[in-house]
Amino acid sequence: MDEKLLKPGTYFMEGNIACAEAALLAGCRFYAGYPITPSSELMHHMAKRMPEVGGVFIQGEDEIASIMMALGASAAGLKSMTATSGPGLSLMQESIGLAAMLELPVVIVDIQRAGPSTGIPTLMGQGDIMQSQWGSHGDYEVVAYLPSTPQELFDMTIKAFNTAEEYRVPVIVLADKIIGQTYGRVRVPRVDEIRIVHRKKPSTPPRDYLDYLPYDSRELVPPFAAAGEGYRIHMTGLMHDDHGYPNLSKEASWRLVSRLVRKIRENAREIALWEELWMDDPDYVVIAYGSVYGSVKLAIKKLCSEGYRVGLFRPKTAWPFPGWRIEELDKSGVEGFIVVEVNMGQIYHVVREYVRNSSVVHIPSAPGYLPEPHSLYSQIKSVITR
Repeated sequence: MDEKLLKPGTYFMEGNIACAEAALLAGCRFYAGYPITPSSELMHHMAKRMPEVGGVFIQGEDEIASIMMALGASAAGLKSMTATSGPGLSLMQESIGLAAMLELPVVIVDIQRAGPSTGIPTLMGQGDIMQSQWGSHGDYEVVAYLPSTPQELFDMTIKAFNTAEEYRVPVIVLADKIIGQTYGRVRVPRVDEIRIVHRKKPSTPPRDYLDYLPYDSRELVPPFAAAGEGYRIHMTGLMHDDHGYPNLSKEASWRLVSRLVRKIRENAREIALWEELWMDDPDYVVIAYGSVYGSVKLAIKKLCSEGYRVGLFRPKTAWPFPGWRIEELDKSGVEGFIVVEVNMGQIYHVVREYVRNSSVVHIPSAPGYLPEPHSLYSQIKSVITR
């Protein structure tokens, strides 16, 4: 039912709706979710649109049921997703670990709000950075994107599905209330302009297929046989061997878990995204992401007009974080890094891991409240003129 997909063109569209339409264009045909402010518009839109494109929509009894249904649909071969906000993402953490262990592609959209706990449901936040990577127990890797506009939320949703399919990994889109509920211009490309990735299928006959054995040891990602395609499959959250059978030996543990992390870490430079502005020999580099980016950009533009050499580094992926670029800037003679975010320090701690020679200063903001450009101008200026 491709004729039901959003037509190419330029639209004035809410971020949450743009995200839903992008998922459909990427091939998502299963959505399970539970309503939660400020992501509910996405779910409401999917309830209408999924039947129109021949897909399946289910409202789960809670966030745990919703992500588990999305994993089940993925195991059956469908591109699947769910969406939530901070409290719901917390409930999903054990299932995110299961998705990583079973190597099931799934996309989770997190429209962040102010926390902790119930927090302020109707205001924005950036407090889910750490839980998106470290929320489940054990060693695993995810990919997490950081859009700053409705257009980027559209683009990164498609990219999230492609990454999930290519690496067989859970992928999280970390937007926030402002991005999700803001209307903006969204350009929808022609279908032939959109890169679509599908998970690699087995090239061996069923008798020779091993669920978790990559064909190429350099790729680290095994081919995927969905339930019902004639292949014997076995999925378990227990430590398992290449057949998928439980194996609790030291050798099996090392072989499996090291591959789960290596397939992302060794491809981090291909996955990570970032943007740099005013980076021609800066004295200070301001790091900001998400909806904060606009306010920071205006503040730095004013500082540059006054002769201060201040650059702007915007990570577009929280995980993997482009730390090697921070290391390069640190070694280049930058005097200091200033991290601006709406939390008490999350990306700030990540940046500190990569800095050895320069100072790292954090400018936090109260959860729920986007810092204003004039305030950021004064705070950044006070740091660079000490």
